[in-house]
Amino acid sequence: MNLPVVIVGGLHSDARKEVVDRLLRSVPGSVALHHDLATAPAGTVRRLVRDASGELSRGEAPLVNDCACCALREDLVPELERLAADGTTRLAVVELWDSVEPKAMAEVVTAHGGDALNLTGVITAVDPALVLPYLVNGDDLAEVGLAAAATDQRTVGDTWARQLEYAPVLALIESEAANDEDRALLAQLHPTARRVPAASGELARAAFAGFDVETAAAAQHPACALLPQDAEEAGVTTFVWHRRRPFHPERLYAALEDLCCAAARSRGRFWLADRPDALLAWDAAGGALCVENAGPWLASLPDAAWDMVPPMRRAAASLDWHPEHGDCCQHLVFTSPALDRQGLEHLLESCLLTDAEFAAGRDAWKALPAAFDSLLDHAS
Repeated sequence: MNLPVVIVGGLHSDARKEVVDRLLRSVPGSVALHHDLATAPAGTVRRLVRDASGELSRGEAPLVNDCACCALREDLVPELERLAADGTTRLAVVELWDSVEPKAMAEVVTAHGGDALNLTGVITAVDPALVLPYLVNGDDLAEVGLAAAATDQRTVGDTWARQLEYAPVLALIESEAANDEDRALLAQLHPTARRVPAASGELARAAFAGFDVETAAAAQHPACALLPQDAEEAGVTTFVWHRRRPFHPERLYAALEDLCCAAARSRGRFWLADRPDALLAWDAAGGALCVENAGPWLASLPDAAWDMVPPMRRAAASLDWHPEHGDCCQHLVFTSPALDRQGLEHLLESCLLTDAEFAAGRDAWKALPAAFDSLLDHAS
């Protein structure tokens, strides 16, 4: 039997539990699996299987390489395959633990589920009133007891941002504390998402809507991410900044703290003069910034290498191709309530190469001080 599987995740644990409970009640024959990683320090991960009537079974899985998420991966697919073989389950609801990101689990189910499992949906449960408080929370997951491994260095803010932006469906619980600003922020952070009231009949339909992991991964990749457009509503602004000139590494590095604190969320791709061939990823939330080398710009590749580039990457580059610089550009997006758009634009512009520096050419650019080496070497 080909068993439909829906993943429900999110750091808003009360919202997540409400969404899972509603799915169990609205889809007859549905079963929920939840792995509790809170017991990981004791060496195990607890598994709970339940349906609308209550608990069906519980068990434990040992840690794998001192990693709770690794134990989840090892235990999840066999449990789902057992439900598929039983033939009585209509929908398997995988309720992720708080800090587990849906991308990793979606790829595990798709890669290892074979013909027995069919990932039909990925949903992030959201309490609209908590979107901003979680997004600006710079605490390490370890500090709040939500680390998935001893080496987990993620923060609450960046984890929540990825959970929110990966899922094509956001299930919203009713929240009296939520206001227009909260709803506008949610809409601007993930404008292409299908926002579904958890209490509506749409939730069950969304669980069976279908999901493609390759498309979802491409939508998050810095080279072809579906970044939001300019927007302004209820005091929330999304500012898109796009330029065709590289950053001066020292001036940008000196401005990082101000740029990270300027918005609740910022992301995109950027071009650094001393690394002119490298497409660099920008990902910031909660005042914490991650920069990574995402590979070469397509303009830096020989023609023969283009056949090995995924079609979505080529399509994204062609939409933004410049006759001189190809796909090399600055494309950064900042989303926040009370955003100082003018001040932010001025700061970004001041970090670009001047006319004289730009005219000096690539050989001169590469000789500029390599201010980002420590950040990029650490990231790699």
